[in-house]
Amino acid sequence: MSKKAKLKIIPLGGLGEIGKNITVLEYGDDIILIDCGMTFPEDEMLGVDIVIPDISYLFRNRDKIRGLVITHGHEDHIGAIPYTLKRLNIPIYGTKLTLALLETKFKEHKLENVNLNIVKHGDFVKLGKFEVEFIATGHSIPDSSALAIHTPVGIVFHTGDFKVDYTPISGNVIDLTRFAELGKEGILCLMADSTNAERPGYTMSESTVGTAFRDMFANAKGRILVATFASNVYRVQQIITAAERNNRKVVLSGRSMINTTTVAYELGYLDVQEGTFIDINDMDKYRKDEIVVITTGSQGEPMSALTRIAYGEHRKISLLEDDLIIISATPIPGNEKTVSKIINKLIEKGSEVIYDSLAEVHVSGHAKQEELKLVHTLLKPKFFIPVHGEYRHLKIHSDLAHDLGMPRENIFIIENGQTLEFTQDEAKRGPIVQAGNILVDGLGVGDVGNIVLRDRKHLSEDGLIVVVMSIDKQNRNVVSGPDIISRGFVYVRESEDLMAESREIVKKVLSDCEKNKITDWTTLKFNVRDSLRSYFYEKMKRNPMILPIIMEV
Repeated sequence: MSKKAKLKIIPLGGLGEIGKNITVLEYGDDIILIDCGMTFPEDEMLGVDIVIPDISYLFRNRDKIRGLVITHGHEDHIGAIPYTLKRLNIPIYGTKLTLALLETKFKEHKLENVNLNIVKHGDFVKLGKFEVEFIATGHSIPDSSALAIHTPVGIVFHTGDFKVDYTPISGNVIDLTRFAELGKEGILCLMADSTNAERPGYTMSESTVGTAFRDMFANAKGRILVATFASNVYRVQQIITAAERNNRKVVLSGRSMINTTTVAYELGYLDVQEGTFIDINDMDKYRKDEIVVITTGSQGEPMSALTRIAYGEHRKISLLEDDLIIISATPIPGNEKTVSKIINKLIEKGSEVIYDSLAEVHVSGHAKQEELKLVHTLLKPKFFIPVHGEYRHLKIHSDLAHDLGMPRENIFIIENGQTLEFTQDEAKRGPIVQAGNILVDGLGVGDVGNIVLRDRKHLSEDGLIVVVMSIDKQNRNVVSGPDIISRGFVYVRESEDLMAESREIVKKVLSDCEKNKITDWTTLKFNVRDSLRSYFYEKMKRNPMILPIIMEV
């Protein structure tokens, strides 16, 4: 190995955005990956189901990859792994619950013989020139880990998603002692969660939500429906505990809620009395005040159980007047309007709805400013990269590090694809590598790009006009048509004059082409499209997509 070899840190996702977290560490001929998550599509990504990171850089360097290490089992950290494994066969290392949740995904994707390796907190994993230490940390899902990556040039510390919770539900407290020990050894670079960096103070303990649930459940007269993230196992535990204290049975609704809760229960991460869970088909055998439903849909996802309940489309659950609905989550940035619509729809149905701004029914799983200061102070890193957040989160986190005494030149706010190169004493920016979004639409992965999205946006805003005509193969005369079909542009029955004029314009274009002996179909279609576009814009100030279809007979 050359003495000039440098450690490279290359985030391929998770910077300047919420979710899609994936980071590459490279030294010489060795690469390891930290997490590989997904995110939700933005509003303009019409029809897209999820967004995953572009792994072109990894595919080009696949022979160097020694393994993927996972901090915890949330979708924004594991959701893209099945798609990645279809292109790269790499070993995966994570804690027991994290890998169990992954196995459920692999079954859905029909992936077999995946190299999964369970680790415990305190374990070290040797991966080429890297040695990865898994350290217990606090978050909203059990088995969450921070990572201390021992490299030839120093220790890189990655917090994963975390909060400092001194009274966690599971009793598994963040290992601040190990943080401090590593700080004394010396940390080359810290990569720390920035999601809550703009919020002062401390994040409330998860146990405070349990107190709120206990009071609400005791006073509820009818059924209780609680919407939360399926992967928030600690929250699910508190809902179950509150239900049991009030002699209520628990029904699970939503595929991801059933899958995650089943896995967590079977592995012993949930403490549930025998007989608490009942099948959704047996709900009617119990009084209304004996039922609690835990459901997905806290983010207003279109196909989620809560959304279908709100719009009366759920096959098993219909809203009742005295239902109490608790939305135990805060909207992910960008989902605020969607969640608000669902809340309004539920209230319209006559249900009582309690959400975060009305009561303490949710606490974050991410550290606020005082917890971030604690971690920085314990670790005392030489260099710092704020991760996991939009630009404003990264900037505020960098300012916080500077306020604690770190020089500005040692703090790097970078973008996805930006390489940072480290020696024992210095860090500098390296080349940009390919990074970006891969859009997943149904079974299609990456086949929806900017051009397709542009067409979808065009169709959604201005509609479609289809011009159909048949032309004689021999003499090129029009045999039938032109017929004008409108979809999403105008209602034909109320726009007969417009359609009639459109047909006349097309006939004139065909006549002019015949006079000028234009027989090339490409030119013919272009002239039809151009003439109609000008006409519609002049008449309607609209610009529909125009699709000429010519058939030879």
